[in-house]
Amino acid sequence: MRTIAIINQKGGCGKTTTSINLAACLARLGHKTLLIDMDPQGHCGVGLAVPEDQIERTIYDVLIEERDGKPARISEVVWQIASDFDLAPSNIKLAAFEQTFAGRAGREDRLLTAVSAASNNYKWCIIDCPPSVGLLTFNALRACDEVIVPVETGYFSLHGLAKMMETLELMKERSGKDVNVRVLPTLYDTRTKLAREVLSELRGKFKDYLMESTVNFNTKLKEAASFGQPITEYDPGSRGYKDFVNLARELMGHRPVDVEATPNEKLSRPAELVQRAKQLAQLTNFQFGRTGMPTNGSNGHPAAATMGVRTEGELISGRLSTVDMDLDDTSEDSLTEDDALQLLEAEADAPLVPEPISIVPKTTQQKLDEFYGVKQVGDEVIFSTRFAHAKKVQIAGDFNNWQPMATPTVSGGRPGDFQAKLPLPPGRYRYRFVVDGHWVTDPNNSYVETNEYGQLNNIVEVD
Repeated sequence: MRTIAIINQKGGCGKTTTSINLAACLARLGHKTLLIDMDPQGHCGVGLAVPEDQIERTIYDVLIEERDGKPARISEVVWQIASDFDLAPSNIKLAAFEQTFAGRAGREDRLLTAVSAASNNYKWCIIDCPPSVGLLTFNALRACDEVIVPVETGYFSLHGLAKMMETLELMKERSGKDVNVRVLPTLYDTRTKLAREVLSELRGKFKDYLMESTVNFNTKLKEAASFGQPITEYDPGSRGYKDFVNLARELMGHRPVDVEATPNEKLSRPAELVQRAKQLAQLTNFQFGRTGMPTNGSNGHPAAATMGVRTEGELISGRLSTVDMDLDDTSEDSLTEDDALQLLEAEADAPLVPEPISIVPKTTQQKLDEFYGVKQVGDEVIFSTRFAHAKKVQIAGDFNNWQPMATPTVSGGRPGDFQAKLPLPPGRYRYRFVVDGHWVTDPNNSYVETNEYGQLNNIVEVD
């Protein structure tokens, strides 16, 4: 298991955003990932819609000894956020850790011991550290293999980064562990001259530490956090999603697709390019021939156009449709320079080339099946949602006295789709979904208001 600590004593640099979305992207790529929240503020749980009042045990219970209470294993405190993605949450109790363990032998290795015991269950462990350098952060440093320092591309960040790197070197010496430290530029706004200059300074002064990936300023990342979702669930077509997938791929040893490379560098990994292109083609069940025309894998007819927002897979298909080669017959040995450049440009932000496609009209039932959100149809209100890996979805709101057991949903036409139809009299109603026991906001209804717990209730108004 590779363990990465996200550390910076400066607040507002995107530590929690980086921790949540990096872990989510690693899981999305099929790697079993554990996210550990070592910040007493518990922002990882907030950013993933884990209801604080339902958290019974936290990472604090994993770190304590028997004289302090009843210790727990990591497996006993984790919440499953998504497939291959678990969270070990924290809360304000963790703030007492330093005082409780002051002067005790082995206090720096409490997290290392806990993580080692769970190492066979995960491939990656991401640790979100508090915005301070104390015993909690030192525990994370002792437990990790690598450190990522997120740095906002602002003027004061340069000075703060120099101090942070000095502090990390001192902590590494004290811990007796030589971990790899890397710097990740975050909140980068390419439109501003200052951000470009700061990034240039980072490349000049910290080139031995700087990662090739960059997390751009993207409002979708903030919106995703406000809805209690990682960017993988909230908007997989956004730039923020692409940035964190690039970061995950870089950690796996792949070159980020946004990074400029010379033709020789691009040609140095032809086998990876061919394999990546085949994976992308399979993502949407499209087959590509020499004509570059996407066809439906079952009958060979041109793929039908869909209305509305295009998914990530559809965007990738559009880009790969410009590649004039038969991927099934392409091998490393047969890949030419032009082929390699085509594949790189297709995987990156190559413009979508319009293709002559036939329009297949959808039936009313198909449109209803593809609808997500809430809408009124006659005397009924239809709640439709999609949670790909959920086993049970319920609805709680004003209309059922906030009792989720009173309103279970039924499975829709596809796996992961859930729907409920309720006859509601005119009025204004608040509601939330309960997904496998976890309270979450409806991701497809932007009409929300904050409740007394600081979370978001969805609103529906019935005429």
